[in-house]
Amino acid sequence: MSSQPSKAITDRLNETLFNALLDGLQEAVWLLDARTLQVVCANAASQALTGYSPASALGQHVDVLCDTLVQKAFWQDAGNWQHGARFLSQILRADNVSCAVEMAVQCVHTAPPLLLVSMLDRSQQMAHEAELEALLAEMRATLESTADGILVCDLQGRIRAFNHRFAQLWQLPGELLTQRDDAAIFGHLETQITSSGSEFTLLQEAPDLSAPETTEVLQLREGRVIERRSVPQLSRGVAIGRIYSYRDITAESLAASEQRLAARVFESSLDGIFIADDQGRIVQINPAGRQLLLHEHVLGEFACTLFESDAGEMGDLHAQAQARWESGGFWEGNLWLKRGAGQQRCAVWLSWVALRDGYGCVVQSMGFIRDMTQQRKAQQKIEELAFQDALTGLPNRLSLNRHVQSAIEVAQLSRESFSILFLDLDRFKIINDSLGHDFGDRVLRLVSERLSASLRPSDLLCRLGGDEFVLYLHSCSGEGAASVAERILESMRQPFMLDGLGFSVQCSIGAAQFPADGQTLDELIRQADIAMYRVKERGRGNFSFYQPQMSAGLLSRMKLEHAMRQALDRGHMEVFFQPQVHMQTRQIVAAEALLRWTDPELGVVSPAVFIPLAEESGYVVALDAWVLDQSLLEAARWLAQGTPVKVSVNVSALEFRQPDFVGRLVSALERSTLPAQWLELELTESILLQDVQEMSLRVQQIAELGVGLVIDDFGTGYSNLSYLKKLPISKIKIDQSFVRGLPHEAEDKAIVGAIISMARALGLETVAEGVETQQQCAAIAQMRGDYYQGYLCSPALPAGQFRQRLQSRHEVVESQLLNPELQAPEALRSMQRVD
Repeated sequence: MSSQPSKAITDRLNETLFNALLDGLQEAVWLLDARTLQVVCANAASQALTGYSPASALGQHVDVLCDTLVQKAFWQDAGNWQHGARFLSQILRADNVSCAVEMAVQCVHTAPPLLLVSMLDRSQQMAHEAELEALLAEMRATLESTADGILVCDLQGRIRAFNHRFAQLWQLPGELLTQRDDAAIFGHLETQITSSGSEFTLLQEAPDLSAPETTEVLQLREGRVIERRSVPQLSRGVAIGRIYSYRDITAESLAASEQRLAARVFESSLDGIFIADDQGRIVQINPAGRQLLLHEHVLGEFACTLFESDAGEMGDLHAQAQARWESGGFWEGNLWLKRGAGQQRCAVWLSWVALRDGYGCVVQSMGFIRDMTQQRKAQQKIEELAFQDALTGLPNRLSLNRHVQSAIEVAQLSRESFSILFLDLDRFKIINDSLGHDFGDRVLRLVSERLSASLRPSDLLCRLGGDEFVLYLHSCSGEGAASVAERILESMRQPFMLDGLGFSVQCSIGAAQFPADGQTLDELIRQADIAMYRVKERGRGNFSFYQPQMSAGLLSRMKLEHAMRQALDRGHMEVFFQPQVHMQTRQIVAAEALLRWTDPELGVVSPAVFIPLAEESGYVVALDAWVLDQSLLEAARWLAQGTPVKVSVNVSALEFRQPDFVGRLVSALERSTLPAQWLELELTESILLQDVQEMSLRVQQIAELGVGLVIDDFGTGYSNLSYLKKLPISKIKIDQSFVRGLPHEAEDKAIVGAIISMARALGLETVAEGVETQQQCAAIAQMRGDYYQGYLCSPALPAGQFRQRLQSRHEVVESQLLNPELQAPEALRSMQRVD
């Protein structure tokens, strides 16, 4: 009996001791029945963790602590805990609040079997770990999103980590990203650098990876520039590795290079450059700009105060520039740069541009100043040359036009008149040809001075060119213009003296009035020029006012010349042939080639009209050449058909003086295949009396070809009979003006007889021109003339009709010779006289 109480007391003591031990633990402990998983004991510490007091915990199934189905599944399978288990989990407190715990399950082999479940509160630890994990994730994301490449190494130089930007910058191959090979990575980095001596030290070989911050610039082979910076990686003040950052500074390097270049350009530019703030105050100026300003201090001053225009100050220059900047442009223009008191201003070209920030706002401006002093002087010189005659210093045509245009505008309002005089020096070419052009230029200067002395200050003397001058007479009537012209003529009659040589220079003057004779300067000069040429036609050395009828003749003359120059190409001209008859045999022995022109609009144009015009315009050379070719071809046909006669072709003085005349004559003969003896050339006496030696040589050359030479219109001009005995002349043609009076006019009969007698004495043959009657023919035959031509035989005939005439081999019709009343029509006789 005594042992039983003792055992009960012992069990109670053990239970009390066990509970005291459990309550003494800081961990929360639940003791579970392994069979039912119900709480059989809970210590005091479990209440704070689970929310269940030890008393209320008794009999609770362990599921009350399960926060998830996974936890419930854990307890349902004994295999999960029968051998013990330790894990982190979540429990559901009595107040339905989840709590992170570290749970340990241990089997207690008693009867019945028990499970000891201990729980430690890990809520704060888990929160710290979650916070740390989040922080690490943020740091990792930051590392990956940074613009720099990051490489982290330990103290032994082994790679601990690098970000994607690092791989991109160094273009790491994919295999180096998936497997760890530090040596291969560093080798790849080394191959990217262009330097022969490695600037990229292998990090494994670095002497001290705890060194302070370092910076290097690496030039890659592909042209990129990489900046490498490194700092030690510290943990609690102790270096545990090194962090390297890599940044692509290619653009920055290029920009810095450009900035350095810009700075050198700024300093060395030959143009002045200033930089101004957004208010237009100068903050910087280069050496060239300081030199332009003669080293005046201008920093802080408004740029616009440095410049002025021709009109004066440019206070609104900055506002003008801003307006251009706002429209996207820049301001530029010619200005004057002010250079301090007492200093001469400088001509400059200013270009002022805006400098904007990244938002497009103007933060500064830059001005470029180019010294235009020399260009301005050159421009002034050009303007002087443009408006001034280089030889005499007088105003030129452009200056006159500007001056007269202003005068016209004023005159149209005031209804005043003015005069224009056109002055041309008479025979000035003789001075140039005899004394040289340099002497002639000096004479023109003397003439300019003399003419200027005859004018008022309000008048203007202009040299058009050559020996032509135009005078503008301000507010001058016709009477005033006549007075000025008389004064000029009188002044010009006074002798000139140059280099000890005395000489005279006269002039011809034409005058036109505004507005009567023209409304523009061109019209007035043209009318005055027409009047001046009328003076020259009437003997020179005088003046004349323009008259409207003067222009009418010039206009018709111009139209006639235009039509004449087109007539050959259009087939409006034709060569006619007038027979020359032997006085004794009455046979046709030659024919004179005569040019005829029939125009569709003008009709038959007399040679008396177009031949002088052709000689004056120089077109006679082309006409003569064409007539010669046509005549030779036609004479060759006469020879081919068995009716050979000589063809006599007139040669103008201008054509005969051409240097290549003899050569062209030879070529024409060769083209026609006509023997030279069947050609005669008719020359006037004036040709032989000018440039005697040269003309004599040319006549000799022609005679040596076998071509006959005939003196045309003998006795009508100045004669020097010595050429008749010196030159190989074959015939003399007696002008029709002497034949017309035969046989009744004693003077004509005496002249014709004297010419024939002289010719026979010199062994020359004679041809009487313009023989129209039988009495004229008989008189010439009685004086022993050799040949005649004229309407008594035939007028000039077209080539085809003349060829038929030769083929018929008719002698002069006897009835024509015996009929003294036969007269040629007056119109045809007048044409024959011209021929």
